[in-house]
This record gives sequence, structure tokens and C-alpha cells, in this order.
Amino acid sequence: MKRISIATGGTGGVYYPYGGGIAKIISENIAGVEATAEATAASVDNLKFLRDGRSDIAFSMADTVEDAALARGPFTEFGKVPSRTLAVLYSNYLHLATVANTGISTIADLKGKVVSTGAPGSGTEILAFRTLEASGLDPKSDVTTQALGASQSVDALKDGKVHAFFFTGGLPTAAVLDLTHSPGITAKLIASDAAIPKMREKYGESMYYPVVIPKAVYSLSEDVTVVGVANLLVVSESMTDELAYNITRLLFEKQAELIAIHPQARDLSLATAVVGSPVPFHPGAIRYYTEKNAWRP
Repeated sequence: MKRISIATGGTGGVYYPYGGGIAKIISENIAGVEATAEATAASVDNLKFLRDGRSDIAFSMADTVEDAALARGPFTEFGKVPSRTLAVLYSNYLHLATVANTGISTIADLKGKVVSTGAPGSGTEILAFRTLEASGLDPKSDVTTQALGASQSVDALKDGKVHAFFFTGGLPTAAVLDLTHSPGITAKLIASDAAIPKMREKYGESMYYPVVIPKAVYSLSEDVTVVGVANLLVVSESMTDELAYNITRLLFEKQAELIAIHPQARDLSLATAVVGSPVPFHPGAIRYYTEKNAWRP
């Protein structure tokens, strides 16, 4: 029995349940393979686990995958992580959450406040810092940062220990849903799309793009436009072509099962799965997309 590990994220996000679904369809449909989803601090750590051989498949945001491929940012000392993409899964939405009594309605209002910028070793941390910088704030001196995961950030906000928190995830993100449905609390999400032009100047035209969180998702008073970034499912370049092909095939053939586990799996399509990866696709995945006439070299 070949055992493979899927590095996901915190239990309050989307990566963890989505990864659990992928582990299930792999274990049930590929003979001789048993897959397990592991809760982690998400993108940065996932890629480190991938290179160290502790994980075989990793969820990660596109900007973190690029940093890892170039040994940039949090990978400067760790070194390059040569990953290969199976699919671009869905967009992550930058949630910047606060509550009504903090007086925060824009990113500029975070100056002098206590803000959670995501778990150490998460893609949220990278994106939060980049968004603050593009909005004219220095994350080291203009705000007091706490490094908390999604669920811990919600608890800290409810307890008045932080004024706001960043979390980048799919829709809905369980921890944010918990916050917006807490009795006696009026939660707010803050727009971040104004930071995108500066982020594009620094990190390229295609990495960040505006996405809309519809008000119905979290029972908000209005839609909120925020920073979007693609989520990738990546593997080690040493994965066999056959295994990479079969995993990619199952993402599509068993999509209904994945949607039943988390609705974000609805966003996967042949047209979008092949667009937006900063690293090459695995040859096994390319074989599947080519068979389906979806590959765009």
C-alpha cells in the first residue's frame, strides 16, 4: 500500500475539508494508494513539507508557489521548492474582518490597531503584508500584528484582543461564517481592491485580481470587492506520471462528491484549471488535459 499525504491548512478554512475530500476519492478509486489529509499552517509550510518529502500533494496560493520556486520571501533561507501543478482549483478571497465598534472601515483605518495577519507559515501572512504595504502601511511599525490562524483570529476578535484580522480563503470560510453568525456581534468585511494596482506593479499583472464576496455568503449588508489570488493543487516533480494523471482525472470525474464535501469544488473547470499557474504543470496532468482538449500550451 502506497501512502500519500495531502498538506492542507487549518481546520477553519477551505483547504482542510477540500483536501479531506480529495484524500477520500484517491483512497477509494486508485488501487494500492491510501491518501490522508493533514491539517497544517497552509501554503508556506505545505511547500516546505513537499520538498522535504513529508507531503506528496499540497494546497497553496499561487503567489506562495512562485516565491517557493524562486527561493524568495519566506523561502530565501529554505531554498527553492520545485513543485508541479495538477490544477488551478479556485480563487482565494482576502477576508479582512472586523466588528462594528472598532471604527474600521478601510485598510488605512488599521493604523495603530492590533491586527491578526494569519498563522506563521501561511499564505495569508504573505498576502496580508503585501496588501498593507500596497495600502501605504508598514506592517512592522504602523500596526501591531498577531500571528493567528482563522479560528483563533475569530476568537481573539470576539474577545477584543485584536481589532481586525486577515484570512485568505474560499467561500464560505467556516471561521468567518462563525463570526458573522455570532449573536450580538455585527461583523464587517473591509474592501481591499484599491491595493491591487500597486501589488501588480510589484508582483506582476496576473498574480492578483479583484474578486467580489457576495453579501449573501456571510449575510452582509453589501457586496465587498477584495484581493483575489489563485489556489493551486501542486505535487513534487518526482511524482509518477501515472499517479499525477489519475489524481487529476479524479478531481473531475468525482467532482460531485467533492462538491458535497465543500461547495468551493464547484469552481473547478477544465477551462480554468489550466490557467494561472506560475510553475509548470506535471506531465501526468498535461496528459489528462490534452485528452480532454483543454490543454493550452
